[in-house]
Amino acid sequence: MAKAAGNAKKTSAFMKPMQPSEHLAKVVGAEPLPRSEVTKKIWAYIKKHKLQNPQNKREILADDKLQPIFGSKKLDMFQMTKAVNKHLK
Repeated sequence: MAKAAGNAKKTSAFMKPMQPSEHLAKVVGAEPLPRSEVTKKIWAYIKKHKLQNPQNKREILADDKLQPIFGSKKLDMFQMTKAVNKHLK
């Protein structure tokens, strides 16, 4: 039983709504969201604005809204989570 409770805590911490920074709020909205929802909304934004490099789908080409979050014009999708986490409190 104790093991299940420990797992539930980890899940709830991951699902805990986080407050996006001012820059991130321009993409995902100002309401606190779980990390998973933040990631979903960023991917929806990337796809909507066609920001994936057509030659290398793993590369995201940041526009004016994503650049302050990513800290660069290009970012590998595996580095995206790390960059976004800096904008969540």
